[in-house]
Amino acid sequence: MVRFRRVRLSRHYLATTVGDLFFHGQGGSLLKSFGVFAISFLARPLGGLFFGPLGDRIGRSKVLVITILMMAAGTTAVGVLPTYQTIGVWAPVLLIVTRLVQGFSTGGEYGGAATFIVESSPDDSRGFLSSFLEFGTLGGYTLGAGLVTVMTVSLPDSAMHSWGWRVPFLCAAPLGLFGLYLRLKLEDSAAFSSAAEKGETSRSPLREIFTEHWRRMLQCIGLVVLLNVAYYTVLTYLPSYFEKHLNFSSTQSLELLIAVYIGMMLVIALVGWLSDRVGRKPVIMASCIGFLLLAYPAFWMFQLHGMVDTAVGLAILAILVVLLSGTMPATLPAIFPTRIRYGGFAISYNLSTSAIGGTAPFVITALIGATGNLYMPAFYLMVAAAVALLTLFTVKETAGQPLAGSASLRSARGHRRRGKR
Repeated sequence: MVRFRRVRLSRHYLATTVGDLFFHGQGGSLLKSFGVFAISFLARPLGGLFFGPLGDRIGRSKVLVITILMMAAGTTAVGVLPTYQTIGVWAPVLLIVTRLVQGFSTGGEYGGAATFIVESSPDDSRGFLSSFLEFGTLGGYTLGAGLVTVMTVSLPDSAMHSWGWRVPFLCAAPLGLFGLYLRLKLEDSAAFSSAAEKGETSRSPLREIFTEHWRRMLQCIGLVVLLNVAYYTVLTYLPSYFEKHLNFSSTQSLELLIAVYIGMMLVIALVGWLSDRVGRKPVIMASCIGFLLLAYPAFWMFQLHGMVDTAVGLAILAILVVLLSGTMPATLPAIFPTRIRYGGFAISYNLSTSAIGGTAPFVITALIGATGNLYMPAFYLMVAAAVALLTLFTVKETAGQPLAGSASLRSARGHRRRGKR
């Protein structure tokens, strides 16, 4: 399944421009821009609470149609908003409203997409197939950053501030329609369809999640802390960090990040395949330990201000992130049984993201402003890695195993292997 939700993060690559246009003359525009980005995460748990249990009752595919429509509408709306110069204080108010719509819909999007792919994948290749979920995410990052880079280079600053910044957001409309076309053709996952036929779906998934599966929720929340802190720090915050604190041009920082995205896209399926062979836990553990040991050295390399040094530091962080992103889509939904998987995962994921992960750019920007310490992003990553590592010891290995509450789903290769035995 291809996801287009990350195209909306082009707003992050335009954080400085958006801050100037919507908070003009109010001071701290970059911090306020990241603050608006963080505000949307207040709506994500509500989206998870609404869409997750709904998906456990009526099916995954139906809910995914709703979420992509809402996300495309919210992102497109940003592209037509009047700025502060036109309507004053109502400009940031309307920007916040569009972000809340995006956050609410995203609350059901990732959980539904991951659940659908996991439940449709054979046991022995679940990691490999699920990794393409994040391949689509990286594709959205690459598309957003690439479009902004091309426009920044080809347009004068006056044109970029006048109308150019709107183009990436308006691109959400055709992409959303294409995604809707694909999703309308989807049948529901094999696991959910089987459970529905047998009458094994939950009548009150929300109540069941909080009364019977709260331990699973805590496990998911602990792992998501690192996944999202790493994603939002490395893949969305760093362009602004390079531009503001290392004196890189916006074009240079975006070019570096695009190279990282492409490199991650080239290897992410290999990471998923590796998790099918050696297990999810060893791969995730390698990432956790890597962030604990290497996050600080990577940011030290950034402070050398050389393009090569910065590229090496980015490569270190990218490798650690891709170890997570290639493995987590198969790991997190498998924590929950089929009857409450969508809801359990969506609620846990978005609670963790809202509280810690998605607010990372805002928190890091504020910490650097308060302390002047440019290593704050490294410390933030290290703390998140420690939380995830401790959580990992409580999680069962699920690679190659049937999903909880579902029958074994074998690939043709798996059947051949069993036949030879």
